[in-house]
Amino acid sequence: MNTLPGRRNRVLAATTVAAGLMLVAACTSTDDGASGSKTAAGGVELVKAGQLTTCTHLPYPPFQSEIDGKVQGFDVSLIDLVAEDLGVKQVITDTPFENFKTGAFLNSGQCDLAAAGMTITDERKKNVDFSDPYFDATQAVLVDKGAGVTSLADVKAKGVKLGAQAQTTGEDYAKKQGFDPVSFESSDAVLNGLRTGQVKAVIIDYPVVQGWLKTKANADAFKVVDNLNTGEQYGFTVKKGNTKLVAAINKALADARADGTYKKLYEKWIGPYDAAAASPSAAASAS
Repeated sequence: MNTLPGRRNRVLAATTVAAGLMLVAACTSTDDGASGSKTAAGGVELVKAGQLTTCTHLPYPPFQSEIDGKVQGFDVSLIDLVAEDLGVKQVITDTPFENFKTGAFLNSGQCDLAAAGMTITDERKKNVDFSDPYFDATQAVLVDKGAGVTSLADVKAKGVKLGAQAQTTGEDYAKKQGFDPVSFESSDAVLNGLRTGQVKAVIIDYPVVQGWLKTKANADAFKVVDNLNTGEQYGFTVKKGNTKLVAAINKALADARADGTYKKLYEKWIGPYDAAAASPSAAASAS
């Protein structure tokens, strides 16, 4: 797989969820990773014995980022629950985001699933199968306080330079609104572009902005001027036709919503709980 310039292709063991939030693993002796079997509980076939291999794109806090040498976040915690149900551990591989649209790493057997704060769209459904939606997302417009703009329309009217993360629905949305956004490789690069003045405004998922604004320096320098409800929902993806793994993911999500684990993880990683985010409604396509 070709990686983007300057990126490291890393494999990092994901942290486990706190003991009080874990689901009990269910497996038989034939599913034990130590036996060398690639078949986990429920007949789910894995690319590597004893582990659920997850592809992601770092960093994308609060969904996944490296903290103290370990990959942590909301997505990581939810997939830990799936791994626990399957009786295996989760292992995370950092990959370029453009592969998430094509499902290349799933088709090549590099990963079992992808977890990357990815919006469910009809176009992406052509290449991968999605789980049930696990998060309702909106796009935020974050601007330099000195830019003198009060909305996305104002950004356009005043010709303020706008940035977005490459290959994302935020970038797609900006282009549909007539912008020619500066494209950044990662969410960290988007923020750095704002800090260094390469752009004076950015459009990116609101939970990411929430995380940024927890830092005083960011809160002092930047402000949200628009929150755009684009009808987006996040889903995890698997290779097309991998119905057993989709079922395992959906079961873990449903159980987590039912027993309060989802709410606890949401509050830990995202912020105040929004019950609508846990709704098992049908996946919506982003506009």
